[in-house]
Amino acid sequence: MNLTSNWQLQDAKSKFSELVESAISKGPQFVTKRGVTTVVVISIDEFNKLKKPKNDLISFFNKAPKIDLEIDRKKDFDRNISL
Repeated sequence: MNLTSNWQLQDAKSKFSELVESAISKGPQFVTKRGVTTVVVISIDEFNKLKKPKNDLISFFNKAPKIDLEIDRKKDFDRNISL
């Protein structure tokens, strides 16, 4: 089975239903305009996979290596700032 297919814009317009069915059953469908690939048509399932973050921020920090770090803060005097 061909996973991807190229469509000229005029064919994509005249056979839009076929284009959509191919995107659902065969995978991404590329549309060219004047010989240049300009857009891709994908199924909603493929779109949702692409936009879903791989990990959320909490998971990222939970998986980060744990290090023991001591930070000594230098006790500075306040600065005078004229506003």
